Amino acid sequence: MVDKKDPQEFLKSEIKLSKLKEQHRKIEIMLSDIRNPILDPLILRRLKKEKLVLKDKIHRITNQLTPNIIA
Repeated sequence: MVDKKDPQEFLKSEIKLSKLKEQHRKIEIMLSDIRNPILDPLILRRLKKEKLVLKDKIHRITNQLTPNIIA
């Protein structure tokens, strides 16, 4: 859990989140590139798995940074 009172930890988490989102975006672009499709099933599977792992990490960090408010 990220300590929101510690600005340095919060900033580190924000930077990590930004990097993960960028990696996710790059994989998305590679997978959706019509002009240069990925034909190798092994590479395609690996990229899709990596994209899912990144999405999970993004979600985990986002949940840590977002306060858990019960309405």
